[in-house]
Amino acid sequence: MCPGSTKIRQAILLIFIFLAAEISAQEIASNSGYILATGRRLPYLYGISLDAALEESNNNSPNAIISRNKVALDRLDGQLLGDPANLLLSEDGEIIYVINHHGAIDNGEFLQHGGRGQIAVLEVDAALQSRNNLTENALIRHMDSGGFGAIGAVLLPDMIAINNAENNLTEDGGNRLAFIDRRTGSLRGVVELALGSPGFSCQDYPVPYAAPHGPPRNRAVLAPDSSFGCFPNPNGLARGLASDGREFLFTANGGTNDVSVIDLQSALTGESQSEIRRIPNQVGAWGIAASPDGRYVFVAHGGSQNESRAGNTIAILEVDRVRRGLDPEIARVLVGTDDPQQATHPLIPTVTPDGRELVVPNLRANNVSIVNIERAIAGDANAEVARVSLTRSDGEPARPKGTAISPDGRYAAVSGGAGSRPFSQELGYVYLIDLETREVVSTITGVGNDPYGLTFVYR
Repeated sequence: MCPGSTKIRQAILLIFIFLAAEISAQEIASNSGYILATGRRLPYLYGISLDAALEESNNNSPNAIISRNKVALDRLDGQLLGDPANLLLSEDGEIIYVINHHGAIDNGEFLQHGGRGQIAVLEVDAALQSRNNLTENALIRHMDSGGFGAIGAVLLPDMIAINNAENNLTEDGGNRLAFIDRRTGSLRGVVELALGSPGFSCQDYPVPYAAPHGPPRNRAVLAPDSSFGCFPNPNGLARGLASDGREFLFTANGGTNDVSVIDLQSALTGESQSEIRRIPNQVGAWGIAASPDGRYVFVAHGGSQNESRAGNTIAILEVDRVRRGLDPEIARVLVGTDDPQQATHPLIPTVTPDGRELVVPNLRANNVSIVNIERAIAGDANAEVARVSLTRSDGEPARPKGTAISPDGRYAAVSGGAGSRPFSQELGYVYLIDLETREVVSTITGVGNDPYGLTFVYR
């Protein structure tokens, strides 16, 4: 071999390594931000560029959307499948778990509730690649949720804890929280919540479940319905931490208008009856969130499942008071309105990374409340320090549902949309709120149809 050709190859290799290092350094330095949002009735996971969204020329347009990722394989006839309502980002930011509320269904055909829940596992880097737009390339696999109507979920070190809010082909009849192994998808355990609320005894269905009794029968297919009140139908899920290290899970129960408290250590030993108490609330608990240190849990009083009314407050629960057997509710804050009689329907709140503020989307009021947590705990009537109105360019109501906050605490992302048919239309919006100025600084249109869960990721 010619010595000269060897030196040339070595020089080329050094240049390649240098260029690769330069590209890598530029990628790290740029640390671009993205939003991942679930399209719900239009079953894609949307990837949105934060930088592009903040460009004035892209405001009120879909231009910041870089990818639409399938959350299930197409049906054999080409029909899109999936019902992505919620999501969880892995601790290392590499994997996104997308909760298909009713599994791999055709939303245009499945117009009831009680579909088998499913968790789609996607690779984040692949989901943020424009070349994967409208493909299943980011999808790794699916996991069964262990029940029907999967929605609220939290990450545990090796598992996903997930609420199954419904039962087979019915919106009522849910009382199970499942533990799913993150590596294999195996169902590792189930907690069964107690049945009943004032006026409803539910004596015909045993807890814990025992053969030969089958799934709850003759339940209401859709809410609202006066028969609701037996089954808790757990929606949102949050994880709280007491000062002595004891951990609890809190489920927002829309069917019984209360919050269940589960002893996590007991549940992880396989004890199916690990619910230790119930906390009554205003009405229709749905959204729930914990402070970053786990000390406080925030419950959004949303819409009733057995009558046509909605709440307008956020309850603050102190986890240490649960541990000590005391009434855990230490504050209640009116949000989205100054009128105690107006229903605002707060939905999915999020706490800022510094634990100082709570961002609350108010579905019926079409606005977002920003609550100072310290003031709220102190009983300050002015704990709602800002109220941001949301509008749509087409004149329809914004109907905000989900929230997420950037890791630096600068921006809140809020999903919204009415979920109108046909579900193939991209009618959803994502609003970006600057938490320093309390203003909407960008509106991204065309984000699914009735979008819910969303999160920030950085690359």
